[in-house]
Amino acid sequence: MDYTVMMPAAGSGQRMGAGYNKLFLQLNHKPIIIRTLLVFEEDPACTGIILAVKPDERNEIQSMLDQFGISKIQTIVDGGTERQYSVAACIEAHAENGIVLVHDAARPFLKKSVIANLVQKATKYGAAIAAVQAKDTMKIVTDGVVEETVDREKLWIVQTPQAFRYDVLKEASESANRAGFLGTDEAMLVERLGHPVHIVESTYENVKMTTQEDLAFGEIILNRQQEDIL
Repeated sequence: MDYTVMMPAAGSGQRMGAGYNKLFLQLNHKPIIIRTLLVFEEDPACTGIILAVKPDERNEIQSMLDQFGISKIQTIVDGGTERQYSVAACIEAHAENGIVLVHDAARPFLKKSVIANLVQKATKYGAAIAAVQAKDTMKIVTDGVVEETVDREKLWIVQTPQAFRYDVLKEASESANRAGFLGTDEAMLVERLGHPVHIVESTYENVKMTTQEDLAFGEIILNRQQEDIL
């Protein structure tokens, strides 16, 4: 089943401490953003990618796309000050129905099997998100004091991609923006409308490159993948 990807890539990456867009950092001689884009470039089911970027980084990103042969970019739009606004710009640029995936540009270790499962569930139910179960004991704390230990069997750590029928995502985005509601992810906007969101189990390797520690973990994952090939 075919899908389109919407990829917000206009963040600041301050927690990485690089002094510039973390997506330009190299993972084994390729920028993070390119490694993420290659996942979809190499997936026959992906029919196109809509990329939201900072206006002043557009030329540099276009140069990377050309250098690494990324051919599935349908359009590049100006990103907003918040992720939600960047995704809204991608939604406006998309003129078709079908399934759309919203994916963090800083998650380059996504499995194609997870993508396929997301597309299948979103086609059936309208909304599905990638997630992994919490492994640690979780507690609710107020003012430094534990109030309650939460049943971790019911807790999932949410990742991307998040997959939706286009009409579902568009309605949720437009409703939130009209109301001035700012969510932390697209699923939250869909939940706000009362639409059920289904879980697709992902992998713990699908980590977002946010800190220097994540970058080191990414290098380990790449080395492991190369060893598996050999």
